[in-house]
Amino acid sequence: MGGRLIPRRQLLAGLAAWPLAAAADSLDATLAGLQKRWRPRLAWRPDAAWRAEALATARSLMLLPGDDDAGGSAFATEVLEEQDRGGHVAQSLTLRGALGDRVPALYLRPKGPGPHPAVVVMHDHGARFDIGKEKMVRPLSANLSAESWVQRYYGGAFVGDTLADAGFAVLAIDALGWGERGRPGFARDDQQALANHLMQLGHSWAGVIASDDLRTHRWLREQPGIDAQRVAVLGFSMGAFRAWQLAAVCDEVAACVSAHWMCTRDGLLRAGEHTLQGQSAFSMAHPGLAAALDHPDVAALIAPRPLLLFGSAEDKLFPWDAAQAAWSRLGRAWPAGRGFSTQATAGGHRFDLNQQARATAWLWHELRQQA
Repeated sequence: MGGRLIPRRQLLAGLAAWPLAAAADSLDATLAGLQKRWRPRLAWRPDAAWRAEALATARSLMLLPGDDDAGGSAFATEVLEEQDRGGHVAQSLTLRGALGDRVPALYLRPKGPGPHPAVVVMHDHGARFDIGKEKMVRPLSANLSAESWVQRYYGGAFVGDTLADAGFAVLAIDALGWGERGRPGFARDDQQALANHLMQLGHSWAGVIASDDLRTHRWLREQPGIDAQRVAVLGFSMGAFRAWQLAAVCDEVAACVSAHWMCTRDGLLRAGEHTLQGQSAFSMAHPGLAAALDHPDVAALIAPRPLLLFGSAEDKLFPWDAAQAAWSRLGRAWPAGRGFSTQATAGGHRFDLNQQARATAWLWHELRQQA
């Protein structure tokens, strides 16, 4: 073409000697850069337009399609066993979940005509899978695992029974993977396989859990003797995450108690934090959600309905500065702070008797105002 052709050997030698402009980024450097640039596009704003867009986004990314099936008959409820506990009746039952499977539940129903206020109580993760609902409600038969668990994390009391004794109807289910919805020997290192199996079928583990919780709350609102306008949610640890995320996407949740799971996402992405270790994180990770909303942004959708948060500076799972930052950001969503409460506790990651008493009194106060 009018120019002199360079011999191939000479060309290769020249390229080999050419200095590289820059070394490739390492994996850690790439992730650190991505995290530094991360900004959720729907961070909380004090206007109605934000809430409408954020709510639609959260629902589309957190819930399974078809979650709007509101027909009570779709639950196909079956009562398996019943036990008289003095002031209330305990029932073991099943109801149909978001995947069409039979979801086991424990239901505590106060005696008397009502209408009664009610609470869906949501169990923790704890990498303890042989029990689920039994962490929150005393089972109908002796269960040493459940007794041991409530001694360790709940001050020796079943939260659901405490609430029932106070006059609330109470419902607890097994989240997928726990209790009767698990398998023998299911353990911490099996979680990624479960999450991947669901993803290969077009679902997320966190999404199934959220949609089952949505149906559980709907089931409780539809029961005879229940005041459908006064059905709250309460949870500890992963159950706390389940509680505030459900209250965020379901306007029918009357009030929310969330004990020891609220933090900025950035705080949980620090080196060594549990959310970066895989396994357990998949039950609380909604694909795509982080691009739009941080954890406090999701929980801000609860406003102006009542929200009570517990946290502890001694909690090893949630950096205290990041938990407090989340509380501070959340407080902006409640006008003059009305309806938004926080309580710092001693003792770390546990929901003890004092906290349960505070939560019970707070729920009565808030729900009585809605009567």
